[in-house]
Amino acid sequence: MGAQPASGPVRAIPVAQGLENPWAVAFLPEGRFLVTERPGRLRVVEADGRLNPPVAGLPWVAAGGQGGLLDVVLDRGFASNRTLYFCFSEPAPAGAAGNSTALARARLSEDRTRLDDLRVVFSQRPKVASSLHFGCRIVEGMKDGRPDGTLFLTLGERFQRMQDAQTLDNHLGKVVRVGKDGSVPRDNPFVGRAGALPEIFSYGHRNPQGATLGPDGRLWMHEHGPQGGDEINLPQPGRNYGWPLITFGEQYGGGPIGAGITAGAGMEQPLHHWTPSIAPSGMAFLTSDRYGSAWKGSLFVGSLKFQFLNRVELSGAKVVREERLLGDLGERIRDVQQGPDGYLYVLTDNPKGRLMRLVPP
Repeated sequence: MGAQPASGPVRAIPVAQGLENPWAVAFLPEGRFLVTERPGRLRVVEADGRLNPPVAGLPWVAAGGQGGLLDVVLDRGFASNRTLYFCFSEPAPAGAAGNSTALARARLSEDRTRLDDLRVVFSQRPKVASSLHFGCRIVEGMKDGRPDGTLFLTLGERFQRMQDAQTLDNHLGKVVRVGKDGSVPRDNPFVGRAGALPEIFSYGHRNPQGATLGPDGRLWMHEHGPQGGDEINLPQPGRNYGWPLITFGEQYGGGPIGAGITAGAGMEQPLHHWTPSIAPSGMAFLTSDRYGSAWKGSLFVGSLKFQFLNRVELSGAKVVREERLLGDLGERIRDVQQGPDGYLYVLTDNPKGRLMRLVPP
């Protein structure tokens, strides 16, 4: 089901320009922004759009292909603890081959120039010699409206290891859930199960590059299909989301994947799928009134392939309408977030990418 073109009632106002393939944005106090650049830089952007020199103290990043410095989120207690979390493609130790997605925590210094107390709290296993399908979106878990001390991290299956998405002895093609210190929550679904890694929350995913909490606190995510079959899912603990055994997509160039089926016993159906693929990235719910009541509660997803921002209108957990926005920009939309001011912000994925604020006309 593809999105239908429509002209959108928003204008994109540039906030900052000259960012090299920016991947994620978070919102600092006093109107500042924290932006990752895929080649391996973290930048503070001033409220007036000025780019500061890269923040010091990052770990070594295996930048290349789809890999690099990817998502970043602030701890909900950032105002008092200055803690942030980021994920990146982590190289294997010296003398070994491969890379994988890793999750780190650190404190941003008071002058915003460096990271202190850096600690890698999770590393995807195994490391694979691939520059594809890192996943890498972070969501802070909530329970009863309050942070529960956990983090969700989406992980790709590294493209050539797609069969591993169906087995529980690895982290490929999984959503994992860990404590903020890297510990394993006792209520994770596979704790104590022989042959299963205890960090796994759900499995059977391909390359999830969007995740967020819904207004009700549930985890939402989307993932890239192959040729067709991009999916929106609501991951539930212990559930199997089917890749590569079931998919609405097909091989690049045509032909079935596996048995060529779209449903199977014990596997979850997507909430929604896009065929042809839109190549989704970034994901946010709009909870503010900045754009009128009709948009409040909508889900927003960036499209890399077709270069638009997709507004997804929902009735409960059912998609009832889609609207394409920002198609006149001609830029890949990598991330979308709602800022503290209630406006939507997007990042465009280009060598000279931009951070933009969306305002009503």
